[in-house]
Amino acid sequence: MMAITIPEPGGPEALIWADVPDPELSPGEVLVDVRATAVNRADVLQRQGNYAPPKGASPYPGLECSGVISATAPDVTGWRVGQEVCALLTGGGYAQRVAVPAGQLLPVPTPVGLVDAACLPEVACTVWSNLVQVARLGMGETLLVHGGGSGIGTFAIQLGVALGANVIVTARAGKHEPLRKLGASHVVDYREQDFVEEVKSFTDGHGADVILDIMGGSYLTRNVQALATHGRIVVIGLQGGRKGELNLNALLMKRGTIHGTVLRGRSNNEKAAIVRGVREEIWPLVESGAIRPVVDRRLPITAAAQAHRLLEESNHLGKLLLTVE
Repeated sequence: MMAITIPEPGGPEALIWADVPDPELSPGEVLVDVRATAVNRADVLQRQGNYAPPKGASPYPGLECSGVISATAPDVTGWRVGQEVCALLTGGGYAQRVAVPAGQLLPVPTPVGLVDAACLPEVACTVWSNLVQVARLGMGETLLVHGGGSGIGTFAIQLGVALGANVIVTARAGKHEPLRKLGASHVVDYREQDFVEEVKSFTDGHGADVILDIMGGSYLTRNVQALATHGRIVVIGLQGGRKGELNLNALLMKRGTIHGTVLRGRSNNEKAAIVRGVREEIWPLVESGAIRPVVDRRLPITAAAQAHRLLEESNHLGKLLLTVE
């Protein structure tokens, strides 16, 4: 089969479409003929040599895909050859075929279609597990989402609205109007405005009950300042660095909490539990149209380098998809 390989870490040109061995099925797995995959920040970090795949994972990038089941291990039940699916992966989505633990499969939502379904598993599992399982976002609360124009951000806006929250996002000015159309109550231009002051002003001094943060170190101090009493910060990315200064007294006075989570390195059982929750609670929202995938553009898998450049420029809205023939 063909797959995107990374012979040596580097820039987007390090991504090479090459002939590689077919994946082998292990017990509990299915083989998926990939129709599309999505580009995620983790793929960029892996290409740069800053995010090695977990032990035993595929060496090829790609943390989600959609496609058609072409084979199942003898012990797999509930899935059949020829069925259209999308899947949460530990790696390997940038390929013609990938082996997937059956617990990480999801049916393709009817309104979405096979190709666009590739952009759902990673963001749905990330956002649901953090906003619902970890932060316990409730109706009437205020949610602050950093990076509102990203795949994570556009999904988090829609889930926050579906849960009855008021959603504030940070994003470049050119993305503000589409984010309002997704349901954001207030959009902050992080390059021109102080999001702490904007959050306080919008909430009449209350602050954000939940903050979904992709920045990490550079936003740590200001996130605590923007936090409401009993607020929860969930850090899921480190685009602003790994280290930051934390005023513990400010956090204590607000009785706040900071959670740090990752999805890729979790066990298959943990991921299967998250996927079950997404299927039960999120898929009905997608089926009804309350949540829809936001796709910036679709490119052939051989244009993976171009897709990585687009992601790094951060001018896209939503997800970048790679289609596989």
